[in-house]
Amino acid sequence: MKDIRTLSREDLKSYFQSIGESPFRAKQVYEWLWNKNKHSFEEMTNLSKKLRAHLTKDFVILPLAVDRLQKSKDGTIKNGVKLHDGLLVESVLIPTKKRTTACISSQVGCSLNCQFCATARLKRMRNLEIAEIIDQVALIDRQSKIYFNRPLTNIVFMGMGEPLMNYKNVVGAIRKITRPEGMGKAERRITVSTSGIPKMIKMLAEEDLKVKLALSLHSAVEKTRNEIMPFSVRFSLEKIMESLQYWHSKVKSKITFEYCIWKGINDREEDIKALVNYCKRVPSKVNLIRYNSIGEGKFDHRNLYAEERYAEVLEKNNITVMVRKSRGNDIDAACGQLANRSAESLN
Repeated sequence: MKDIRTLSREDLKSYFQSIGESPFRAKQVYEWLWNKNKHSFEEMTNLSKKLRAHLTKDFVILPLAVDRLQKSKDGTIKNGVKLHDGLLVESVLIPTKKRTTACISSQVGCSLNCQFCATARLKRMRNLEIAEIIDQVALIDRQSKIYFNRPLTNIVFMGMGEPLMNYKNVVGAIRKITRPEGMGKAERRITVSTSGIPKMIKMLAEEDLKVKLALSLHSAVEKTRNEIMPFSVRFSLEKIMESLQYWHSKVKSKITFEYCIWKGINDREEDIKALVNYCKRVPSKVNLIRYNSIGEGKFDHRNLYAEERYAEVLEKNNITVMVRKSRGNDIDAACGQLANRSAESLN
């Protein structure tokens, strides 16, 4: 049977008309599915028992299930979630004093080959559907209320997979997350992180979504970036910059550059200078991310002096810079560590 959540609101209207019901039923069911995130027709109490039975006969709802929940000593929660076909992804709740952020996956595995990322070691099995993306958000929203007594405030597409390689479903999920008849979350509280696919960045700029954009950069030196992110040979830094400038012209928000520093890789003065020059070409800010080990030797060595030097030079050039501390690395929930290790430990 078909999952009812693959139907649009217009599809739902057509369905109800075909069985002699008022098209208004589509609005009711839509709200149960996307605003209240219900996974059972029996919970749709403003529908008659006869209609609920009809829906049960014609459709299914295929929610994800928490396979394993892990809590970090810093409060971070990692969910290993099982999809309806048995595949697994991970999503993370990241709490701070003022906010709770959901780090959401968009693919099972990843088709890119960033050398420093654990997810890149996994074969990309498939894209996540809209409902599977939203179920992660709804799950972390519930956990935030249970464990921290406040609703989810921020959403980042920084989990497993490249969001722009699952473009249609990521955009569809964002629309349902932000629309009043959906989850009603603020667009400005959502960040889409990409490794840099110029065509798709420009497409996203055309969507009239006021989400934020982050680029996983890690080097503004073409040769270095191609070595640590081999897929990027297809997308030059110049082409990426053109797409970022186009993004800013449409959306009017700063781009965030995500940047890890590794000893002997991107810790030279020329690396710092290249980043400064790149940042100056578009309104931007830099997050210096403290790398989280995945057992890959050449990336396991941080240069703390270089981190301080980067911050100093960026600030001197009036570029906003933040040093992001790792969260949840004791449960492999930090940036770059999501690789279904929680699932491996169960086998």
